[in-house]
Amino acid sequence: MITKWNYQPLTRQQKEEAEAILPACGNLPAIAELLIRRGVTTEQGAAAFFSPSTKDLEDPFSMPDMDKAVNRLNKAMGAKERIMIYGDYDVDGTTAVALVYKYLQNYYSNIEYYIPTRTEEGYGISRKSIDYAVENDIRLVIVLDCGIKAVSEIAYAKEKGIDFIICDHHVPDDELPPAVAILNPKMPGSPYPCSHLSGCGVGFKFMQAFALSNGLSNHNELESMLDLVAVSIAADIVPIVGENRVMAHYGLRRLNSNPNLGLRSIIRLCKLTNKDITISDVIFKIGPRINASGRMQSGMEAVDLLVSRDLHDAFEKGKDIDQYNKDRKELDKRITDEANELIEKNVSIVHDRRSIVIYNKDWHKGIIGIVASRLTELYYKPSVVLTYSNGMATGSSRSVQGFDIYAAVNSTRDLLENFGGHTYAVGLTLKEENIPEFSRRFEEYVSEHIQPNQLTPQLDIDAVIEFADITPEFISYLKKFNPFGPGNQKPVFCTRNVFDFGTSKLVGKNLEHIRLELEDDSTSRVLNAIAFNMAPYFEHIHAHKPIDICYTIEVTKHGHNNSIQLMIRDMRLSKQ
Repeated sequence: MITKWNYQPLTRQQKEEAEAILPACGNLPAIAELLIRRGVTTEQGAAAFFSPSTKDLEDPFSMPDMDKAVNRLNKAMGAKERIMIYGDYDVDGTTAVALVYKYLQNYYSNIEYYIPTRTEEGYGISRKSIDYAVENDIRLVIVLDCGIKAVSEIAYAKEKGIDFIICDHHVPDDELPPAVAILNPKMPGSPYPCSHLSGCGVGFKFMQAFALSNGLSNHNELESMLDLVAVSIAADIVPIVGENRVMAHYGLRRLNSNPNLGLRSIIRLCKLTNKDITISDVIFKIGPRINASGRMQSGMEAVDLLVSRDLHDAFEKGKDIDQYNKDRKELDKRITDEANELIEKNVSIVHDRRSIVIYNKDWHKGIIGIVASRLTELYYKPSVVLTYSNGMATGSSRSVQGFDIYAAVNSTRDLLENFGGHTYAVGLTLKEENIPEFSRRFEEYVSEHIQPNQLTPQLDIDAVIEFADITPEFISYLKKFNPFGPGNQKPVFCTRNVFDFGTSKLVGKNLEHIRLELEDDSTSRVLNAIAFNMAPYFEHIHAHKPIDICYTIEVTKHGHNNSIQLMIRDMRLSKQ
């Protein structure tokens, strides 16, 4: 079970703010509390939160270098130069390339796209791609979701007469590449309000600025591609706040009504047709399939799918990618099992260390990021998983909530050949002989900087409510908090002194889950719930003894009626 439940009652000031926004919240105190915890403190802010508008998208020209980027693109198109759209092989990179390529194709034909191979070229801008650009008389490269650290590569391209526009969202170094323009909301001193755009989001802002500079007033043409941005936002786990929330909101609407043909084929293969697609569906079903192309074969195939203009062609390409995902799952399970076996044999990793660093030169490069995520979830420690590729140890790292793994990896940069990423995920490359020293220094940094509470699972509670609070009006307002994700997680509620109605039962292959019907003293209503892997509590519940529960609320439609189910996140015995 989860070690600690965190609930901070509203401060006096927050209570006053909650009271002030109550009319905008249907006079429902719990809804007002949820908004206050998300930083919404005015009625105007509440209205904007509940009804996101594309009018609230930020001015793209407030991003530094945007005018330079647009001017260079316009110049290239005016001179009929060949343009290459270049991007990373993951979901964010391939959706970004697809969006920029598709949009520019409406106005310009001398354009192509390029995705590097994970195994041969690796992450970022490769010398091979620059040589390809030279051979094919490409004069301008628009690079998406990478490039911010490609100092030597872009200097090499510049010598060859090739200009680069970088659209990235990874943390920049002190030394920047000699590009014509760098579009990155994380640039030091940047006034751009939304610093956590996805790579595809940066590409969208570039196209938005291009449209404005050329008087292209058909906003629907660009906004119809927000489904690609929504997929990138979900898959790259960027905060769904501010501008990202607006783009995710409209992107999900597009996914559910008239999605990109390539995405439509993936939706069909995921069996999500005619279902209400959520951010969670993108993270666990759509995103992994698009990612599987770059992990198992080539990210070019993912872009081919996403720019397809023929539904039959898109479905055939989608079937190939779906097969890659099945293959990926098998590899993922095998390597995760091998990684766990390696850790369990090394008792010090489990008991004496605050981080995990493991290496196996035979592991598939495309899977190690997933394995790092699984190890972090299982052991609740920052994890680095390394394999061998092109003469180097290469790896992925993942972090626990609240710990900056980018800073941890950065502290070992003198041992690394290359690295880049975010607060919670970093890719890195180093010489094989440097692994032991990297492991020692990484552990040293983690031990010095991580807080004890970051090494144990915790649950943040948004509001303490009674079952009587869960009314149809409450559910209606709760729906307006979508889309959920980092910065706007699905609200977690706590209800105390809950009883079994008398019909709860153990379910699952090994009877490890509990299907519950619950009641409390606030109402005569009985609510359905499911508690996964909580069978040890069954005897207590079945004896009609009180429990406290933490849960999220799931709403499914059955005809014209809503069906409510509580998804139990944790439970404990009530204090008598």
